[in-house]
Amino acid sequence: MCSAPDTDRAAVGYGHVVASTKKLFKALTRRGPHRVLRGDLAFAGLPGVVFTPESGMNLAGVAFGHDWVAGADRYLGTLEHLASWGIVAAAPDTETGLAPSVLNMAFDLGTTLDIVAGVRLGPGKISVHPTKLGVVGHGFGGSAAVFAAAGMPVKPKAVVAMFPTVTKPAAEEPAATLKAPGLILTAPGDPMTLRSNAVELARVWKGATLRTVSKAKAGGLVEGRRLARVVGLPGADRSTQKVVRALLTGYLLHTLTGDKAYRDFADPEIDLPKAPAVDPFSDDPVGLEDRVVALLKA
Repeated sequence: MCSAPDTDRAAVGYGHVVASTKKLFKALTRRGPHRVLRGDLAFAGLPGVVFTPESGMNLAGVAFGHDWVAGADRYLGTLEHLASWGIVAAAPDTETGLAPSVLNMAFDLGTTLDIVAGVRLGPGKISVHPTKLGVVGHGFGGSAAVFAAAGMPVKPKAVVAMFPTVTKPAAEEPAATLKAPGLILTAPGDPMTLRSNAVELARVWKGATLRTVSKAKAGGLVEGRRLARVVGLPGADRSTQKVVRALLTGYLLHTLTGDKAYRDFADPEIDLPKAPAVDPFSDDPVGLEDRVVALLKA
């Protein structure tokens, strides 16, 4: 079993916010206290993987959407990280081709949540509570997560779009209907590219917090080698993975489980380590002309 994280929850409170949040963030960059089990979503008829803590009833659970030209196997470290902190994390391994459908991916994310919340996992010692569900995605999967959340009959408790990218149809329309709290992560300079829709989503999604992850690479969350590198997209970046995993885990621990120790991770008024909150309406950085110039320079 992994060693317990070095956190001091008693220190979390007014007057100790900065110090305690930094300590929690540091702990969240490492594996959590739970041993992790890996399973296969195929048992329920959907290609994909699921990671769970070794045991636990009424846990929080998330469906995770992958980026373009990637797949569930490119996020095993992130999925395992979430499970080590007590969150069941499942990722469908569909829509992995060159022309994926964001609507199909959204449907599969919803199906994934139905699976993890509807069946006993592992050796029968693991279950997910139906009111502790979230949808998470990276890049293409980030926009798919928005579509999934908007289309679910019972809305998820939280939605996270990490370095989301433009899709057809666009994710802005469903984002405008979301009432669930959301976290949108972007990289420095990413809003200046033609691929990113992070700022646009943040402008129409009233419950979302936009954060810029310092020195992050938008494609760096993908693990291992990637076909997309052929067309200039960055490959794995351990620094990006480390920071994003901490931000994601802290956010979900508060929004899905209600753990007040991590409330700062969901507070739009607080700048987190290496991830300040950003006003999506300030200094409009995303005019089309500026994006074209930035793309040409790249």
